[in-house]
Amino acid sequence: MRIRNLIDVIPPKERAILVAAPRKGSPDAAKIDEHLEELARLVDTAGAEVVGTLRQQVATSSAATLIGEGKVEELAKLVFETKATLVVFDEELSPAQGQGLEQGINTRVMDRAEIILDIFATRARTHEAKLQVELAQLRYMLPRLTRMWTHLSRVRGGIGMRGPGETQLETDRRMIRTKIAMLADKLADVERHRRTIRAGRSPMLTAALVGYTNAGKSSILRALAGDHDVFVEDRLFATLDTLIREVDLGENLKVRVSDTVGFIRKLPHHLVASFRATLEEAGESDLLLHVTDASHPEWEDQMATVDEVLDDLGLSDHPTLIVFNKLDALEDPTGFAESAHARWPDAIFTSAMRIDGLAPLKAALRGKAEAIRPVVRVLLNPADGKRLGALHRSGDVLGQALEDGMLAVTVRLEPWRAEQLRREGVTVL
Repeated sequence: MRIRNLIDVIPPKERAILVAAPRKGSPDAAKIDEHLEELARLVDTAGAEVVGTLRQQVATSSAATLIGEGKVEELAKLVFETKATLVVFDEELSPAQGQGLEQGINTRVMDRAEIILDIFATRARTHEAKLQVELAQLRYMLPRLTRMWTHLSRVRGGIGMRGPGETQLETDRRMIRTKIAMLADKLADVERHRRTIRAGRSPMLTAALVGYTNAGKSSILRALAGDHDVFVEDRLFATLDTLIREVDLGENLKVRVSDTVGFIRKLPHHLVASFRATLEEAGESDLLLHVTDASHPEWEDQMATVDEVLDDLGLSDHPTLIVFNKLDALEDPTGFAESAHARWPDAIFTSAMRIDGLAPLKAALRGKAEAIRPVVRVLLNPADGKRLGALHRSGDVLGQALEDGMLAVTVRLEPWRAEQLRREGVTVL
């Protein structure tokens, strides 16, 4: 049998032009190159090839096209010269602006939010993640149905046309609203199930990894847990689903660590709303581990972005430990640590690529675990097997011995459990 030519099997990559049009004098305008570089990484993650860029600082954004008429003509010329099949704006476009631009350049137009939604659609693996992505896509699509129908009439696939949203393009607003309500109900059921699971877990310190996408959260979880099944990839949004692993800290101490979806600048609010149930895992934790890529030139801006999302989720006052990761990629890690310590005295510095690179983080987690479960001595009647069994189930028994006719149990125990035993007449030292 003749093997088919790969050119006939593998569809060609979409050719994308990136456009940045921040408001003149804004913070975004001062970092236009860095933002275009990040957008290029998003487009690459989505599976397209960048063939050109266009920049304009707008004094007043056009309601019809965002950029001025002259720039629209320049963009149309660039599309023709590069044979681009897609134009991606770093700014969020209104439905009218998206439609106006497509009519002006006769090429499909997407904004940053659409690219991120498309990446999520291709990377969702679990049932919950797929529900969340579909809900976010429908919420984004609802006010843009006219432009979406234009896409459908061209009978084109590719970036932005994949995932659950593709099957909804021919529906009307009423059907989409019904679907949104149904998905929201399903996610509410998933969250109730998640709460039931949380209630049934054995008590121990819980920590949630949060941070900018590609900061190294999954690498940290993989190294802490020694679990090579934890997926790690040097790409934006490599993992979407919340992973939870129990980590042995030594000295009879454990911590339950969860890895959450990464954040990014201009994260679509539809996505934040849809993933709120998953991110509540972070809210239920005892401690947030804010992971920052210390080697990234924009690490301070990335930290600020994560803080904004945490504030939006109502987690700005949650106990948080700053973790500067990827110290191995720095030319002067000692100098960086000294400078960062001056601003964040409790910060931890790690490298998941070194054998002992997570030792400081483990030590900090061990201290937190000891604080919430101090070691106490409980004196029991040797015949009180019921309470002894309860101590083994709810605490971490370190040892037991007979003393003056009483069974002395040395155990790590939450303060509220120790107080409950005292109210029951048990001696707790």
